[in-house]
Amino acid sequence: MDTKVITAHVPLPLAEKVDQLAARLERPRGWIVKQALSAWVDLEEERHKLTLEALADVDAGRVIDHQAVQAWADSLGTENPLPVPR
Repeated sequence: MDTKVITAHVPLPLAEKVDQLAARLERPRGWIVKQALSAWVDLEEERHKLTLEALADVDAGRVIDHQAVQAWADSLGTENPLPVPR
């Protein structure tokens, strides 16, 4: 696999934590950074996908009225909670 060097300035406390993890896991610092960056990219890609799906729902009119959600939330913890709005 081809690779590319990426340089980033990180706060010293974060760099020290990375060094501590690398020592504890007996892995190179670069491996720790690559794992963290890969997990973050995966998370952001999923967040983006979910955002696009949500926007498509809004465009299609698949939304729940704010007042209905508020009434439902206010009813939670009472003797007669409302059903989940749909």
